Amino acid sequence: MSPTPGEPHRKQIHLAAHFPGVNNTTVWAHDRSESQIAFSSFAHLARTAERGLFDFFFLAEGLRLREHKGRIHDLDVVGRPESITVLNALAAVTDHLGLAATVNATFNEPYELARRFASLDHLSGGRAAWNVVTTSDAFTGENFRRGGYLDRADRYTRAAEFLSLARELWDTGPDAGRPRPVDHHGPHFTVRGAFPVPRSPQGHPVVIQAGDSPEGREFAASAADVIFTRHSGLEAGRAFYADVKGRLAAHGRRPDDLKIMPGVTFVLGDTAAEAQEHAAEIRRQQVSPQNALLALEQIWGIDLSSYDPDGPLPDIDPDPHSELAQGRVKIADPKAIADKWRALSRAKGLSLRETVIETTGRQSFIGTPEAVAAEMDTFVRTDAADGFILVPHLTPGGLDPFVDRVVPLLQERGVFRTEYQGHTLRSHLGLPEPARRPLGEDGRP
Repeated sequence: MSPTPGEPHRKQIHLAAHFPGVNNTTVWAHDRSESQIAFSSFAHLARTAERGLFDFFFLAEGLRLREHKGRIHDLDVVGRPESITVLNALAAVTDHLGLAATVNATFNEPYELARRFASLDHLSGGRAAWNVVTTSDAFTGENFRRGGYLDRADRYTRAAEFLSLARELWDTGPDAGRPRPVDHHGPHFTVRGAFPVPRSPQGHPVVIQAGDSPEGREFAASAADVIFTRHSGLEAGRAFYADVKGRLAAHGRRPDDLKIMPGVTFVLGDTAAEAQEHAAEIRRQQVSPQNALLALEQIWGIDLSSYDPDGPLPDIDPDPHSELAQGRVKIADPKAIADKWRALSRAKGLSLRETVIETTGRQSFIGTPEAVAAEMDTFVRTDAADGFILVPHLTPGGLDPFVDRVVPLLQERGVFRTEYQGHTLRSHLGLPEPARRPLGEDGRP
């Protein structure tokens, strides 16, 4: 289904790979599930993504193991290594693939983090990306000297100043022919001095943002190159896409200056029925009876260990002030979710476990390779996304079937590259190199 001569250029799909790590997507018990921390696992997935000509490889961050009823949550026991360390090693075994690390702007300092990302950008030849995240979680903050003092309302003001200062540092390296010192005095940071790392081949590392709140959307529109979103449904994706893209003009930016890439999963089969059957089995493996009860406890906020996973949902209301689960984002309205789940359970005759499976399913694209390729093309063509960050359910080989069976079909449709056209991550994403700030008479930007 390649474009015919004279056919208008078709909107290209961007693809990235998320290393599953610690989450409820991974099927731990599968016979092909391997280590979450061995370098061989990271290298396998990264090389597969590069073989598939993906834009970048994406690592999440875990600053503290989550707890449930005062005990480490069972999906967190494997831990998560520090992202930039892993990506520096992957730079040596890949040639084109972008390398994206999630690093918190709440519990780091701009000068040190800017230096680490600039170093990764040089080591990789201009392939680094920073997924900027924030937290107001005091539980996580207990691992840091400052503790969890930061008010929720201050998260994005600190992050905005952090990112602006990092970009100023990246612009002032020792490659301009004369010193370009920074002299910054802001509400959160004071930095004075010259940055020791020259600009990289792509100017600045690519900036990714993953917030969905109004503040997060505005922050992405003002400062990010890519937004990693949870809106993987078609209509929700179109609404999110229109909202965020509509904010760009106010910041002097064009629609193509920000790529919107939802995190998605996929399940393939030789027939639609086979794919659906496989997807149902994966969901049952992801949501064991024990995990179903844990999922409900995180909404209800009370001990539900006496309930039967194959029985009905609790008829009591959640505790809105519960501290049963720590290290997770607080649920805004647990009673509303409980009411919705109970209504669904009654309407479909679902057990407790079946309700959790139904409501927490993350298989975004299920079908034959041809159907998945066509559906992804529809999402991008109709402005529900610019591309996708794929989260496989197996580590490290879960991406292989997509690269082997779906990527060639996207290429046949004329919506995905057949070779890398450049060497930097910005070139893969079609993003311009950021302009360097002009020097003043005193040599300062």
